[in-house]
Amino acid sequence: MTIKVLIADDQAMVRAGFAALLNAQEDIDVVGDAPDGVAAVTETTRLRPDVVLMDVRMPTMDGLEASKRILSAPAERRPRVLMLTTFDIDDYVYEALRMGASGFLLKDAPPGDLIAAVRVVAAGDALLAPSVTRRLIEECFKSRPALRRSSRLDALTPREEEVLRLIARGLSNPEIAAALFVSEQTVKTHVGKVFAKLNLRDRAQAVICAYETGLVTAGDPRES
Repeated sequence: MTIKVLIADDQAMVRAGFAALLNAQEDIDVVGDAPDGVAAVTETTRLRPDVVLMDVRMPTMDGLEASKRILSAPAERRPRVLMLTTFDIDDYVYEALRMGASGFLLKDAPPGDLIAAVRVVAAGDALLAPSVTRRLIEECFKSRPALRRSSRLDALTPREEEVLRLIARGLSNPEIAAALFVSEQTVKTHVGKVFAKLNLRDRAQAVICAYETGLVTAGDPRES
């Protein structure tokens, strides 16, 4: 399957460079680009890409607001959003992940990382850069008091809660299957139920949910 990508960045050279790199891949097709958040929302609606590469800071409308609008679309028309940032610890990126963005990538990352990120995000069965993503989320929770277990978790079965904890540790579906000695299809079913019960859109959002509900505690060595 070809992955359709839209690139939103206010720098024309960045858009052109990313497009050339991604279009050289047999399974990726850059269907359009946008120089600001307003255009990103419009072009996403028009072109219906599978993945949107979204720069965090852009004129007219920033990437955070654009992502919020794009991710509010019905599920069948909602693309994956991959945030592009200059800093690995960024409050804007955290908020984007909280809203349902699939992950983030540093703009100076090696070309291979960009290609791999698009594929991982499009597939949706693994957390992009799990160690980096968890570090970002942990940094945002370290200054907060420990959270008590939320009643939101009562909707989950013990097995589903265990799956959510493993997602929060950054494990992919195959890794969860190996850890629980079940099939990958069984894991996919559990993940789908967790997402539906907790109204989650993506694995990164699931990681944040695990922290916000007190299932996982920042700095707990048992979760490493």
